[in-house]
Amino acid sequence: MRNWERALSVLEALCERGQAAEHGWTLDTELLPPHQQQVNALECQGLVELAGREDRAELSAQEGRPVRWAARLTPYGHDTLAYGQSRPRAEPPPGEAAPDRQLVELIPSQMAALRVFVGLADQLRVPPADGLAEQVRTASCDHGIKRWRLHLTQEQMGSVAYGLRLHRMTGSAAEANRFGREYGVVHSPARASGEGPPAADRVPSVAGAATVSTGRL
Repeated sequence: MRNWERALSVLEALCERGQAAEHGWTLDTELLPPHQQQVNALECQGLVELAGREDRAELSAQEGRPVRWAARLTPYGHDTLAYGQSRPRAEPPPGEAAPDRQLVELIPSQMAALRVFVGLADQLRVPPADGLAEQVRTASCDHGIKRWRLHLTQEQMGSVAYGLRLHRMTGSAAEANRFGREYGVVHSPARASGEGPPAADRVPSVAGAATVSTGRL
């Protein structure tokens, strides 16, 4: 475990124990000595507050025993924990993306349309695929070529195609057309009875690849 991961685990433990206690402190009996030492180190960074003499005396009265050590998060510690739990994930180096994911590079107008799509998730009857909003939130931009990089599953790619189709139906077709050309994935309405979520198909590429259904969004 890396240093920042250990620090986050300690902050998380302090947060959980502090929330469970009415007084908001994590007490000496709730952390092992090595963890207390880690807390002491975080105190030097301003992330943790250690109880002073008056606080310990008050806690001792509440607990009915001597409390020799107690700690709680500072506002900086709370913010560090909140950010750490939602931090952008490290982007896999080229060629090391998960086997079920494909690198997708979107131009700014495609990314703008995709942000609108995932932002409407609570209002849509066919919401974005699971995990797509997280991919959009943590996407990195290659400013050299002005492309946003995402690593998407086939289900997420179908969902992107659906979002770009909504964009196409209400304004510009360029973004959906480009996505179809580059990745061979386009949205098509549900077939047969006309019920159920729309589907996305892999269309033949320039090289003449066969059509393969990617399933539901």
